[in-house]
Amino acid sequence: MNGVSYVELWRALLPEGCLTLGALLVLAIDLAAPASRPAAARRGAATALALMALAASAWATVRAGTDGAAFGGVFALDRLTLVTRLGVIGLALLTVALAGNLSRLANAAEYLALILFATAGFTLMAASNQLLLAFLALELASLSLYVLAGFDKTRPESAEAGLKYFLFGGVSAAFMLFGFSLLYGLTGSIAFPEIARQLAAQPTSALLVVALVMVLVAFGFKAAAAPFHLWAPDVYEGAPVGSAALIASASKLAGVAFFARLLWAGIGAPVAATWLPVLAILAAASLVLGNVAALAQSNVRRLLAYSAISHAGALLLGVMVAGRSPGSVVYYAVTYGLATVGAFGVIAALEAAGPSQRIEDLAGLHRRSPFLAGCLAIYILSLAGIPPLAGFLGKFAVFADALRAGGLTGPTGWLAFLAIAMGAVGLYYYLLILKQAFVAAPKNGAAKIFIPPAARLALGVAAVAIIVFGVAPGLILGAF
Repeated sequence: MNGVSYVELWRALLPEGCLTLGALLVLAIDLAAPASRPAAARRGAATALALMALAASAWATVRAGTDGAAFGGVFALDRLTLVTRLGVIGLALLTVALAGNLSRLANAAEYLALILFATAGFTLMAASNQLLLAFLALELASLSLYVLAGFDKTRPESAEAGLKYFLFGGVSAAFMLFGFSLLYGLTGSIAFPEIARQLAAQPTSALLVVALVMVLVAFGFKAAAAPFHLWAPDVYEGAPVGSAALIASASKLAGVAFFARLLWAGIGAPVAATWLPVLAILAAASLVLGNVAALAQSNVRRLLAYSAISHAGALLLGVMVAGRSPGSVVYYAVTYGLATVGAFGVIAALEAAGPSQRIEDLAGLHRRSPFLAGCLAIYILSLAGIPPLAGFLGKFAVFADALRAGGLTGPTGWLAFLAIAMGAVGLYYYLLILKQAFVAAPKNGAAKIFIPPAARLALGVAAVAIIVFGVAPGLILGAF
């Protein structure tokens, strides 16, 4: 490439380089470890290496800066990239610390390496400024998540989760690649700015509508938006706790940032009238189905899955208004990810102590572990949107942008009111969880819960971050 600095390429890809090198070191050191070394020591070394790789990637992300396009426009190093990269790295750090009992996994080092590879895909998605790189980044993350979902060989539910996630993900990848190929055929370019310029200069054609529908269907699959949500409950229920936490948090943040850039900077505002109605339908269906279906759930993980579907509807609403500024939807995705990772961390601690799948298994949690109960209250109340926690500010920011963009009667205005109404429905099933944790008596024989120091620290960090971001939202919103 003429006039392109490979030093600039190295700077742009340094976060992904740290993660990839870390994953390879985790695998190599575990492979080279003598067979006589205790399995617990090997898991501890792999975990420490994974955490150091994530910390190095966060440092490299800050060093990369926000100078704009890099390497001939292939990468976008802007504030959206910076905040999204730091967000997914932070969520991956919490996931590794809260991954639960890795001793039940036959190859813990491979599991941690896959988390690093998935995170590299997420960070690359955030910086992608062209179709080819975006698709490769998305598939790097997706393939890692498919394996992570089916990694627990001791549970048939995990194998089922991995297979379903792979089948649905493969279909969504085919839709996306077909849509991207049509966009390339219409514009002759894979670069987002050039695609937007070409589409703005030509009338809307039937082929463009088909391309946009293909891309949005793929987005619906990746975001677990209705009616493309069928994989989510089984995957959330069957996957290992750490895998489910990563799928529910970091993957949503990276996906929202990527599609906000694709739809607004790549396809462009002049064509928005074509794809905005489709997003509105997906958002409305997700808000209604997710909240109503969650009412019937007795399994905690499935309840969190349907909760995720309802939050996907609100995130889609945020993507619809991200043309002005993506700050509100990124803030929502980050704070939702913190609460979700924390909730799965509580499930991981319960899983190590006994049954943890049903809501009734939370009974008497305040007596068994006041720390876990307090953290769970913060996470659940944030998901419900109770002030002054960050979940409330996330919803408020998205809904306020939606009302400013379309007014009370506009397409985003009525969606905001629908989301508020469905939030009242969601408050009911969230309070059912807290009722079990704080009101119900513990089951006979329920023992105190031991929390490893790393997990205790991560749970506390997630809870404090939710409070801090709720009191000082400018820490994220101010970046935009």
